[in-house]
Amino acid sequence: MANIPEKFLKPYDPSGTEDRIYKMWEKSGYFNPDNLTPRTENTFSIVLPPPNVTGTLHMGHAATLAIEDLMVRYHRMRGDRTVWVPGTDHAAIATQSKVESILYKKEKKTRHDFGREAFLKHVEAFAKESHDTIINQVRKLGASVDWSREAFTLDETREQAVRTAFKNMYDDGLIYRGYRIVNWDPKGQTTVSDDEVIHEPAPGKLYTFKYSKDFPISIATTRPETKVGDTAVAVHPDDKRYQALIGKEYSISFCGVDLHIKIVGDEAVDPEYGTGAVGVTPAHSMTDWEIAGRHDLSLKQVINEYAKMINVSPELEGKKTKEAREIILEWLRKENLLEKEEDMEMSLSKAERSGGVIEPLPKLQWFIDVNKLFSMKSDGVKGIATGDKVSLKEVMREAVKNSQIEIFPESFTKVYFHWIDNLRDWCISRQIWYGHRIPVWYHGEEIYCGTEAPEGDGWEQDSDTLDTWFSSGLWTFSVLGWPSNTSGVRGKPGQKNDLANFHPTSVLETGYDILFFWVARMILMSGYHLGEIPFEKVYLHGIVRDQNGKKMSKSLGNIIDPLDMSEKFGADATRLSLIIGNPPGNDTKLSEDKIRAYRKFSNKIWNATRFVLSSLPDNFNPDHEPHLSAKDAEHLTKLEKLTKEITDDIEHFRFYLAGEKLYQYFWHTFADVVIEDQKSRLESEDAEEQLRAAWLLYSLLKNQLKLLHPFMPFITEEIWSEIPKQAGEENIPLIIAPWPTN
Repeated sequence: MANIPEKFLKPYDPSGTEDRIYKMWEKSGYFNPDNLTPRTENTFSIVLPPPNVTGTLHMGHAATLAIEDLMVRYHRMRGDRTVWVPGTDHAAIATQSKVESILYKKEKKTRHDFGREAFLKHVEAFAKESHDTIINQVRKLGASVDWSREAFTLDETREQAVRTAFKNMYDDGLIYRGYRIVNWDPKGQTTVSDDEVIHEPAPGKLYTFKYSKDFPISIATTRPETKVGDTAVAVHPDDKRYQALIGKEYSISFCGVDLHIKIVGDEAVDPEYGTGAVGVTPAHSMTDWEIAGRHDLSLKQVINEYAKMINVSPELEGKKTKEAREIILEWLRKENLLEKEEDMEMSLSKAERSGGVIEPLPKLQWFIDVNKLFSMKSDGVKGIATGDKVSLKEVMREAVKNSQIEIFPESFTKVYFHWIDNLRDWCISRQIWYGHRIPVWYHGEEIYCGTEAPEGDGWEQDSDTLDTWFSSGLWTFSVLGWPSNTSGVRGKPGQKNDLANFHPTSVLETGYDILFFWVARMILMSGYHLGEIPFEKVYLHGIVRDQNGKKMSKSLGNIIDPLDMSEKFGADATRLSLIIGNPPGNDTKLSEDKIRAYRKFSNKIWNATRFVLSSLPDNFNPDHEPHLSAKDAEHLTKLEKLTKEITDDIEHFRFYLAGEKLYQYFWHTFADVVIEDQKSRLESEDAEEQLRAAWLLYSLLKNQLKLLHPFMPFITEEIWSEIPKQAGEENIPLIIAPWPTN
């Protein structure tokens, strides 16, 4: 029998293998499609959702890398022209907040003590260090990304893309500066996007009262302090209790503040909630702002950027909102106007990064108009022709409605449409220093928008920065050369025209929790700027939770670190634990025991390989197939059938099923049945019978290595390098070996 390579005489050692294998892959240049000749006419392109440069990767990132690398390795082995573009996100507010916190703890200084330029140097140094940590982690997990195409949402190339995108939309009237209600963070002193607002349950009260003794309607609210800014009371137009009062107006004094209240009928009011009547505070509620717009109501701001009362009576002026609430409640009790107090659980809105309680405030900010019509630049979105007048909302809806973009699982399509239907204009300006500065300059009453600063003296650039989702919304095409490369036909192999060659991308894989904040905005941006979809399919994975189904967090002490698990059990085991049992759209439970179980699977593969190699004759020729028995042919047919199933599962995004089938076949069919059945044949005195058994085991092992490679790339590549090869495969690493076919 053949001599077994010495490494197989010892247990498999991931720590001594994975770094060496990854360096070999990188050195080969095979991550870059320009270095490979495709064997098919197909293209597969995907962009990595850029992790924030705020720290290290967590298990959610690891799941993303495992799933995406599985797809990329599969398509590369199929011979498709395959590219996976990596990158990181500057994550504006998150990164700035983290650095501010670090500097204050260390030096007791705020960013204002440092000044803009000096503070940004601290942020950039932190971001660089975090970036380097993340990139090392991506390598450790085996991601075969094309590092030659790596991007950063705040690098010079993306800066040019952001400025071009802003100017184009500004010139078309889709970006405007307006006075509207926004989420304001009094602690961070900036607007924040909806995704940066967390909603925490908190005890509260529902207060029912009248503004005055002669006011005809009782209203209910959880925030009495805002009622000094009321300009109307809204009721449902079909509510018979109040129909006769609709249209009437009342002038009253409420806690020392003069109010002029109009009764309006509006279908947004729930007649079953409270008294069925709500005080309308247009300056401090998004819903009330919209009601005010429908009924031409006036606006009165009574809370400022520091969550203190303004434009009110002397007793309330300058008070914090909680203090003002108690003063108003005391006044209501004194005037016998407070009718009821009910305990209830409230949803408290807080800024995720600073912890500040969100105040809806009217602010002069920059917005993207999602309803304004523009001329479509191309017919790349099905159902919309070049030159058609459409809105961004329509583009976002049509791309999914006509199935040009498919969402997996399909149930999230309804969620997507619901979000589009309720979409408001997008506030894109932030009052922070780290990020893309808004490319608008002012000179007295003059306003200039451009990709470069205007010529001449006296121009001052807008101090605000852009919402980080603006730059990440351009991700699929800004990383492929836009705006420098804006047109062209698909190039030949090796021809660098990434936008033409790889856009729209094939798949966008990400967590379902950012379906709206990132996925929808990329559809918006690509639809407007390129006139085409950004990706053909969206695969949504769920949240990785602990073994009890709880979200992992430092406070709970239940975080499972992907790098720790890779060091302990190997990257292959960690990756497989995040694929098997993890269908799209569902949260998955993860424990160290689950990862340990797949470490045992790695050992099983290693030990089975040792046995197979030990069974091969010294003169074994993999190109010489002996005459096989009917049972041998049956084993090969069974694997061919499995190969077809695995291929179909991967093509249809059933990765969890494909992984489970491969695991079950290798362990319970190949190792437990086939190998055991061949042992007696291998001990036979008939050399031909020995050869048949050895060749069968070799053939089954070799094809399983190919099938397992996208799931467990390190151990399969290591084994592949040691097994005999058939003609034409001698110098080909497994990463580019042909996918097995029937």
